[in-house]
Amino acid sequence: MDNTKKTIPPIACTLFVFLLTVIPHANGSPVPVVIWHGMGDSCCNPFSMGHIKKLIQESIQGIYVLSLKIGNSVVEDTINGFFMNVNDQVKIVCDTLANDSKLQQGYNAIGFSQGGQFLRAVAQRCSKPPMLNLISVGGQHQGVYGFPGCVGNQNIVCTLARRMLTNLAYTGFIQNHIVQAQYWHDPLNEAEYRKANVFLADINQENEKNPSYKANMLKLNNFVMVKFLRDSRVEPMESEWFGFYKAGQGKDINTLFETPLYTEDWLGLKEMNNTGRLHFLSLDTGHLQFSESWFINNIIKKFLM
Repeated sequence: MDNTKKTIPPIACTLFVFLLTVIPHANGSPVPVVIWHGMGDSCCNPFSMGHIKKLIQESIQGIYVLSLKIGNSVVEDTINGFFMNVNDQVKIVCDTLANDSKLQQGYNAIGFSQGGQFLRAVAQRCSKPPMLNLISVGGQHQGVYGFPGCVGNQNIVCTLARRMLTNLAYTGFIQNHIVQAQYWHDPLNEAEYRKANVFLADINQENEKNPSYKANMLKLNNFVMVKFLRDSRVEPMESEWFGFYKAGQGKDINTLFETPLYTEDWLGLKEMNNTGRLHFLSLDTGHLQFSESWFINNIIKKFLM
């Protein structure tokens, strides 16, 4: 049956197609896959990650798929996506991967929305077992400066929401307990962001530089970033390619290539780009919305076959 024009749920499409073409380990078994869901989702929702895991296992004989669960239940996993310190979540994941015997030869990772930057933190902080390829689908790698659904919208609700987050995001309690505050990036107050942010400023090397972060990123075979050009969930959408607002205002954008993170190569992205291992993909759709045929042609054929 020809499914090339069929549109399926974006998370299902991404994981299903990506894992069909994983290069096998030397022992002949498929390379394992680790996935991390986005905000409001969970490891095992039968309509998202649970469905994808089943599709993968039915389609790829012998593949091992680990859908990350933070907590002792699906409910806890969902709640922790809003209220658990991201550094603690990353530590839990690093320990989980290190103690999983099926991952020790290496694994591929794919993260959706905030799961994209969280898995990048895993790649930077935890080199064993080795992450081979990282695919970020709509990840906010320079953070966000906007309430979901308010992109380009200057109505009073959006304005008040932004002001509230700006006023509260960098307080100690909020930083340590509200996940989205830990990648809230206020371009009007860069100094406070760098001083108070407990997660994103660290993994982006915006204060003291950690040489292991760069060294570990350079161990990746490929780092693929997908941006959605009509994204109303991520502001600015350029964050999905490491772009962000120029300091001191919230309108004009610096691309990745105009940032010191790239020009001074704090994370090795410049070196990865120069060696053909950094990939920028885009779709003219909303957040996490893409067709099966797009993913086959642009991910599988170009990166995984």
